[in-house]
Amino acid sequence: QPVTLRAVAADDRGCLFQSCAHYRADSRGELHLGTDASHGGDYTGVEPMGLFWSLAPAGMEKPYQRLVPRSTGAPMKVEVLVHQGHSPPGAMPGPVVTKAEVQRLFTAPGVRRIRLKEGVVRGSLFLPPGDGPFPGVIDMYGDEGGLIEFRSSLLATRGFAALSLPYFDFEDLPKVMKELKLEYFEEAARFLQRHPKVKGPGVGVIGTGKGAELALSMITFLPEVVAAVSISGCSSNTVADLRYGDMTLPGLRFDLNKVSVSDTGVFDIFEALDDPTNPANSPCTIPIEKAEGHILLVVGEDDRMWKSSLYAELAIRRLRQHGKENFELLSYPGAGHRIDPPSTPFCQVAMDRVLGVPVLGGGESKAHAHAQEHSWGKIQEFLHLHLG
Repeated sequence: QPVTLRAVAADDRGCLFQSCAHYRADSRGELHLGTDASHGGDYTGVEPMGLFWSLAPAGMEKPYQRLVPRSTGAPMKVEVLVHQGHSPPGAMPGPVVTKAEVQRLFTAPGVRRIRLKEGVVRGSLFLPPGDGPFPGVIDMYGDEGGLIEFRSSLLATRGFAALSLPYFDFEDLPKVMKELKLEYFEEAARFLQRHPKVKGPGVGVIGTGKGAELALSMITFLPEVVAAVSISGCSSNTVADLRYGDMTLPGLRFDLNKVSVSDTGVFDIFEALDDPTNPANSPCTIPIEKAEGHILLVVGEDDRMWKSSLYAELAIRRLRQHGKENFELLSYPGAGHRIDPPSTPFCQVAMDRVLGVPVLGGGESKAHAHAQEHSWGKIQEFLHLHLG
């Protein structure tokens, strides 16, 4: 029998997301997502988690919303429905044959979340169950600001003491990212390093976008940081000046004249960042050859937010020029900008919180989903290897 599987979920603001795929049940009326292929809908092929990573705003919702859990304490509830016949995405599906609720947990039982006000440092510390000590990791996101915790809670579920670290637009931190002081990140690293549940001697850091670039600066200048994961980062400091004592790394700027807008109103900022290879911009370059620890660079080759593949090449070239081989590169064809933990819904275009317009992030859904799954395992291996 031909059937359409649909998944429906709501975010914490009540915005509905849905996905669908076409399957054919076998002679016993059974189908298995782990072995049976989808023949149409939002994805094709054998994709056990396809209904999750293809979730997108429902037709009546504003487009370009991102389904990201704001609270890690409550599970994400997804209703999975089986409909008679094959109905294309957006069309009225056939009668419901059966349905079930699936819950996606972001925190394992026993994981503790501790809200942090330690000196100037803000954020949330997630500790795995048990006595430890555990490898310690600082986790940062990009220029959307605020506190994003779901990757930290998943890392704690996997045995890491993870500090979700906001650096602007949260509590009493600066509202906007005008300039950043590396001393803030140094204090966070020292706090984590000294925590009784954290295994020493050094800590790790993982960041996406602007957070990735900060991760590279931290491993360059802070001896406490011995392992850095840079996801879709830049090899130069961008946007906001970064100060550390008497040193300043100026930020590369975005040239708004180089932004193009599609007929549908989607902004493409791929060419807008100043060229880091221009000798005039060399003061912005992060001198990562000074890093004594290990670096994992993760990039999507179809990142349209900026040229993260090129920036990874520039970082590797700089390291090799100084005789360094303390890096690994994971480069994914067809993946876009924001490579999150597995089955995070793919979002080719997302509303930018700062600009308030839809911005192209790039990527193709299936390739991006596979990049998320593969990189998540490799990131954990890398952190365990270098943090114990």
